[in-house]
Amino acid sequence: MTTAITPSLEQLGWSPFFADQVSEKDSGLAPRRISSVHRSRVEAIDVAGSTALELPANSNTADFAVGDWILADPLTGMFVARLARKSLFQRRQEGGRGQQLVAANIDTLLIVTSCNADFHPARLERYLIMADQAGSKPVIVLTKADTTADVGDFQSKAEALQRDLPVIALNGHSADAVVSLMPWLGIGQTVALVGSSGVGKSTLVNTLTASDIMQKTGTIREYDAQGRHTTTARSLHAVQGGGWVIDTPGIRTLYVSDITDGIDTLFAEITELAPLCRFRDCTHAHEPGCAVRDAIAKGEVDADRLERWRSLSAENNSRTPVLSGPRGNKTIKKKR
Repeated sequence: MTTAITPSLEQLGWSPFFADQVSEKDSGLAPRRISSVHRSRVEAIDVAGSTALELPANSNTADFAVGDWILADPLTGMFVARLARKSLFQRRQEGGRGQQLVAANIDTLLIVTSCNADFHPARLERYLIMADQAGSKPVIVLTKADTTADVGDFQSKAEALQRDLPVIALNGHSADAVVSLMPWLGIGQTVALVGSSGVGKSTLVNTLTASDIMQKTGTIREYDAQGRHTTTARSLHAVQGGGWVIDTPGIRTLYVSDITDGIDTLFAEITELAPLCRFRDCTHAHEPGCAVRDAIAKGEVDADRLERWRSLSAENNSRTPVLSGPRGNKTIKKKR
């Protein structure tokens, strides 16, 4: 059964994708959206505002992501079910066997970097891969544009990372930042901010929300543009214009794992040429008849891009767990 979308639910990001998952037996339950995830509790919002959410015994808050839609008992506030996600941004931690959930049901992933030493194309490529894999539209946001005379150089380098990639340069303290990002901040739209510490994510959130409850901001070391973690938990905030923004803690190291589709999307110029190589398993390193190396020789493909494709593909292959063992008794092992 498809439930009607009320304007209030729609403003929270509710859509037919979620409504179609609600059956007749769920008609007495209340849709709520996860607004923050902490170590020992999860908070939610509904059409009336912030609301308590009770979790069953032995629940793990790590199973929830900010932006999730769930169904709860309207009388007790008890969690009943989580609806399938439209998109999910997650990352694998070093030494961890599972993925860490970052944010769910994101329409646009704002990848934030600054116009200083923090700007690092190889790291931005990792975020783009994760965005493409998550099913969200990526946008590069260059902060601190007012502090450099080379904004155009930063923009052109960022635009070269992926086809048709929007790149927005702004001053996170200025109200004009809201205008610059308005195409992705419409009613019911959800964006998530990701990036390293010190690039101005919390400052930008404060500007977008114009809230009395300000996100903490921190300083950076000028010699290497490295900042301190000022956001320690993921949280959902209402944005001027009717959208929603999810702020996330700074990520110092972003590992790639189980994201082959994201790599193929980011390096589309290589992915599209590969079938033209003489050998199906061409590594684009030394084989004769390699269409990719031929394109590099003609100046049609950047040689540095091929090296980063090779490095990221190798990392993805080594870090992606594979299922092995007898049927019914699967175990996780790393590829070698």
